[in-house]
Amino acid sequence: MASQAAPADPGPVSPPPPGAAQQDSGEDFEVLDGTEEEEEEDDDDLSELPPLEDLGAAPNEGPTEPQPAPSEEAGPWSPLQEDWMDILGNGLLRKKIVVAAPPGAERPTKGQDMTVQLKVSLEDDGTQVEEEPSLTFTLGDCDFLQALDLSVQLMNVGETALIIADAKYCYGSCGRSPAIPPNSTLRLEVALQSAVDGPDLELLSGRERISLADRKRECGNAHYQRADFVLAANSYDLALKAIGASSKVDVSPEEEAELLELKVKCLNNLAASQLKLDHYSAALSSCSLALSHQPDNIKALFRKGKVLAQQGEYAEAIPILRAALKLEPSNKTIHSELSKLVKKHAAQRHTETAMYKKMLGTAGASGVPAKSPAKGPRSIPWKWLFGATAVALGGVALSVVIAARN
Repeated sequence: MASQAAPADPGPVSPPPPGAAQQDSGEDFEVLDGTEEEEEEDDDDLSELPPLEDLGAAPNEGPTEPQPAPSEEAGPWSPLQEDWMDILGNGLLRKKIVVAAPPGAERPTKGQDMTVQLKVSLEDDGTQVEEEPSLTFTLGDCDFLQALDLSVQLMNVGETALIIADAKYCYGSCGRSPAIPPNSTLRLEVALQSAVDGPDLELLSGRERISLADRKRECGNAHYQRADFVLAANSYDLALKAIGASSKVDVSPEEEAELLELKVKCLNNLAASQLKLDHYSAALSSCSLALSHQPDNIKALFRKGKVLAQQGEYAEAIPILRAALKLEPSNKTIHSELSKLVKKHAAQRHTETAMYKKMLGTAGASGVPAKSPAKGPRSIPWKWLFGATAVALGGVALSVVIAARN
């Protein structure tokens, strides 16, 4: 967000899907902090996740002048050749101006807070599934739909545009129950009403900082629930930046405690996203940071144990899960995970022991102890050596006695 001289109310951001902002059930450790929606247990196919595409600055877009229909030699005429902009060059995100912006209107920049009027319909049959008369989001943060974030960058204030967006840049393969089926291409009618600079984080009051960070967390929960784990991690990171920014305003002890609680929630949810993306080192760091603030946080303990288990570090994971189970002995999820890890660890130790024996030559391929090597010509029994030593010592003693008598 851009820094300005005076604080501004962050304003409302996009509403997440129903249930995204609810509190956790407190038992299922696949649930994000602050939501009751469950994660998918199966490994998710990340190939359909929308990339964080970044559009560079583009020239101001004015009204499109009518173009003459091409000749027969140029191929058949299509209205797309005349009206539509292919934003990403892949045909999956297109924009057409419906009402041009007034002369001299400015184009928004990243970090500014946008306010738009939005209508969302299914492209297949035109059914309207959503309407927001005044939706506010931060440009570049992907607070709502990535399609909206990418398209508004190419609009001027006062412009109304029609956007056709592939599911990849909307609700993806999950859709949004009950109105938006999976893999739905959407038609967005967007009127850009205003673009103002975002708030200076250093000048936000404690309550404003809490409100902003919590809304970013809710955006992350919404992305997570539709399997956009990259965007979810991005939103949680933005929330953590809002929480951790230096402040020039006094914050009360109660607000400090609330910010700390919110920070741990965001770290837990960030770790869940990183775990889904197989970013184990990052997930481990997020869990460890959460535990540095709350050593008895059960979710952080559970996820840290799970990350270590994914890395095959069963000996380290088991004590952490046992600590979590001690805090909540009736939790079936921890019981199940701990039981699986103990069995895997036992199998791992058995395999390692067999391998070491084989390397040292104390076990054959079948695990049966190998026979002792045959005695070579230079091998001397220890009993014989003991007897020879005793005779030698006796001879020395006798020589001393004879010498003394002489």
